[in-house]
Amino acid sequence: MTQVSPVRVAMIGCGGFARNHLRRMLPLPSFPLIPVVSEPSPAAYAELVRLLEEAGLPLPPNQPDLSKLLKDYSGQLDTAFIITPHACHHDQTVACLEARLDVLLEKPMTMNVREALSLIETRDRTGRTLMVAFPASLSARYRAAIALRQSGELGRLMGISGTLWEHWAPPNVGTWRMQPEISGGGYLFDAGAHLVNAVAELAGEEFAECAAWVDNTGRPVETRGTVMCRTTSGAFITMHFMGEAAHTVGADVHAFYSEATIHADAWGRRMAIQRCGEKTPTPLDPPDAPIPWEQFLAVRAGELPNPGPAENGLRVVRLWEAINASAAAGGKPVRV
Repeated sequence: MTQVSPVRVAMIGCGGFARNHLRRMLPLPSFPLIPVVSEPSPAAYAELVRLLEEAGLPLPPNQPDLSKLLKDYSGQLDTAFIITPHACHHDQTVACLEARLDVLLEKPMTMNVREALSLIETRDRTGRTLMVAFPASLSARYRAAIALRQSGELGRLMGISGTLWEHWAPPNVGTWRMQPEISGGGYLFDAGAHLVNAVAELAGEEFAECAAWVDNTGRPVETRGTVMCRTTSGAFITMHFMGEAAHTVGADVHAFYSEATIHADAWGRRMAIQRCGEKTPTPLDPPDAPIPWEQFLAVRAGELPNPGPAENGLRVVRLWEAINASAAAGGKPVRV
């Protein structure tokens, strides 16, 4: 039997989200070799070292300077997993793609449309794999719903209603998520990217127009807002974002088609379908999809169409820019 060498990955960012991903990756036969990491915080690096040490794994050195890392480890890496503050995503991803690495990138993909188009151009020019880890896009339940939509079984899209809430703002006071120059926005842009992406997956068409109202609630970034959209086919979409909720986190998404209604959350943890004449929804519950890292490996190997292409990130920031423009104009509808 041919011995397959483990994929070599540079972990770019070692914070809490990165460590959560690694915990899910640890039991896998496909756990990668990590020759090096890049993390400016000594405390975050120490936490990553402790996690790997407890698992009995080699401890990678830390090179906070990404350009030096890519130069010093040229030929010793296959991929990069980028889990850093939003403002870092574009430049770090471009550097890794141009260093001939395939990239798995946390959401939201970029800060704006210009950066998103730049990543798509770099991906196409270098021929590398770029996958954005939107949970809904990578969810087996959302893929099942998308297949039903594409088959025509659901009928015509009439509208989508989505609500996302979380006790988000108070715990993030004093963190980079409250610094717009680093975060790119507040709750609507950070956690809200999940809801926008989920709605877009169920719609299967572009947003054409939107009107929006947002409020900072006295904080440096927006923490609550309401968005109304019209799609290219004329379907109506509403989204309500509440980052000042008194309890943890939740989401409800209802997609209304002429022949059925889809009931879901924003991450693909639950989903049900209710067809015409049915009194109660039926769970749409296929086997769970592999975790993002395994899907990324399958995409690299040509075994799976990319479920999280950069175009998903582009549609999120396109709507984000329209939301900002409408909110600045007092809720006046704007083209997306």
